[in-house]
Amino acid sequence: MLTAFARAFKTPDLRKKLLFTFGIIVLYRLGAHIPVPGVDYGNVQQCVNQAKQGNNNLLGLMDMFSGGALLQITIFALGIMPYITASIILQLLTVVIPRLEALKKEGQSGQAKITQYTRYLTVALAILQGTGLVATAKSGALFSGCSVANQIVPDQSIFTIIVMVITMTAGTALVMWLGELITDRGVGNGMSILMFISIAAGFPGSLWAIKESGKLAKGWIEFGTVILIGFVMVALVVFVEQAQRRIPVQYAKRMIGRRSYGGTSTYIPLKVNQAGVIPVIFASSLLYIPILIVQFAGTSTSGWSAWIQQHLVDGKPIHTVIYFFLIVFFAFFYVAISFNPEEVADNMKKYGGFIPGIRAGRPTAEYLSYVLNRITWPGSLYLGLIALVPTMALAGFGGANANFPFGGTSILIIVGVGLETVKQIESQLQQRNYEGFLR
Repeated sequence: MLTAFARAFKTPDLRKKLLFTFGIIVLYRLGAHIPVPGVDYGNVQQCVNQAKQGNNNLLGLMDMFSGGALLQITIFALGIMPYITASIILQLLTVVIPRLEALKKEGQSGQAKITQYTRYLTVALAILQGTGLVATAKSGALFSGCSVANQIVPDQSIFTIIVMVITMTAGTALVMWLGELITDRGVGNGMSILMFISIAAGFPGSLWAIKESGKLAKGWIEFGTVILIGFVMVALVVFVEQAQRRIPVQYAKRMIGRRSYGGTSTYIPLKVNQAGVIPVIFASSLLYIPILIVQFAGTSTSGWSAWIQQHLVDGKPIHTVIYFFLIVFFAFFYVAISFNPEEVADNMKKYGGFIPGIRAGRPTAEYLSYVLNRITWPGSLYLGLIALVPTMALAGFGGANANFPFGGTSILIIVGVGLETVKQIESQLQQRNYEGFLR
């Protein structure tokens, strides 16, 4: 693998793409450390340190996707999250809005139009999320347990708030542009690579925090245990992410004049984890809503507010059970809207394809739906178990659980993006008869 990397850098055009990608990554990480105008950076640092010690996971998901820039309130505080949300919304709307469905079927031109709509929606969501973040920081609710939380934004005038929102919105637009540059002029998968970098940037700090908070042999036993669990999880995720059910497809042979066309064999690859990381994101976001409501409602210790604070926080049995079942539900839900067996069956019938032993048309659609449901069950259970590993495996390590870096969402994204990027570089190396990464 190291030899393949060396050969990749010896190839002029591939070396240029890799260096361009590295340059964009450096700019992205630089912007994640530049504070937004109007923020007292010293107070922010003090509150961030207190929040880490107090295990405040309210905005942990968004902070992870921003590479730690959200709680630092930098120009890239919103990171790639508005674009991810916009992409998911457009994908869901494609199923229910006929105009978007027609654009999807138009091919490249229709996809370009949907991409343009995604950009507009990303900017709108960035304005909305930026306004919410500024309002939360201004009121002190962003760091509820911090003594200087109300002094994060010293000047609370309308002009300062507008400047902060515009700055974070422009930062999101710039991140989106940087991702598209990587896709066009780099190694591809620009948005995914930026997401990969954001998550990986928090690994060193989290691992060192586990070592510092450990009690066995000055923390080195906890540190080694986390590293071991991380390697086991990576191996498991790679195994499942690469697993797929290949449904054979045979195309009938046709005679046009004296020439014979068709008669080829191929297959439909159905991944075991067809939904990817989307169910984990959906479930995490949904469970954050009641905690967010309590955060803004105040510090009441009675009624529904107290029940949410006692049972719907990380590590509690009720939270764990609800989280697991939500992941399983969203896995089936997302697979149902992202893969249409009827459409696949119609396309196969149109081009003369059929599954051996299955009649074309409706029987093919029913067979594809049956196989998809069968493989979605292990995929959804796998997602639920991976997402709950930090809670189950490190319950005995106390504070280490809060800083566990190999969580479900992060490890799925890290492994998935890593595999896809390696495959793309592998394909470019194979074009030049070089030894590949995955051999």
